[in-house]
Amino acid sequence: MSAPAWIDAVAGGVVLRIHAQPGATRSRVVGTHGDALKIQVQARPVGGAANRALVAVLAEALAVRSATVSVVGGAHGREKRVVVEGLDVATAWMRLAPFVDKAPGPD
Repeated sequence: MSAPAWIDAVAGGVVLRIHAQPGATRSRVVGTHGDALKIQVQARPVGGAANRALVAVLAEALAVRSATVSVVGGAHGREKRVVVEGLDVATAWMRLAPFVDKAPGPD
């Protein structure tokens, strides 16, 4: 199985295209939204709280430390680019695939 278009290799890690949904009932990876991985977070987009929650959800799903995950684009919007240091594309996809495979169809 090849990796989806929302995961790309960068020097020292991977970059993920994320569609964030702040103010959700619970924080979780819910599947895909167009050409991005969709992540819901309970936190509201005030003072960076939603971005911090997004980093925590991704770090847990990828089994990495939060310090290796950083939002590098789209900090003030729903469409984000997130870098995860120390992972290759195959490992990132292997760890995220269970969340994507069980997700319902597109929005």
